[in-house]
Amino acid sequence: TVMVGSCGSVPDTIWTDGAVQIRGEDVVAHVSPVSTVPEVRAHLVALQRATIQAATAGIVVEGRDIGTVVAPDALLKVYLVADTEARAARRAAEEGGTDTAATAASLLSRDRIDSTRAASPLAKADDAVEVDSTFLSLEEVIDHIVTLVEQRR
Repeated sequence: TVMVGSCGSVPDTIWTDGAVQIRGEDVVAHVSPVSTVPEVRAHLVALQRATIQAATAGIVVEGRDIGTVVAPDALLKVYLVADTEARAARRAAEEGGTDTAATAASLLSRDRIDSTRAASPLAKADDAVEVDSTFLSLEEVIDHIVTLVEQRR
């Protein structure tokens, strides 16, 4: 479940699958600047931890500070990477073929903001397994991560 407060023209909403909405222009334009506000980070970390604690059969959680701040004791932490060109091509395809160069610039800007923010910066956890998805399909990434989970059980 993704919970989002007002963000530009996006109303207060709770989505059970926000995959499309989180890629929307209003959310993308505001997510990194809003994430630099310590009070916002603290509130979101508390919500994420409560969601994780409530999970009865395991949970997969995605985010830029999950392994270092939100769930540092997780059974498995995956640090997913890909080169900028691959990330931009994937995002542009998701957005219906937008300009790849502009998309790459946007991704790099968000990476810079998220990596340098004071509260919960983007960082690889010391015990995270790095998975480079540059040349992998989504199915291959999922298969690899499922194998990692099975090895940890």
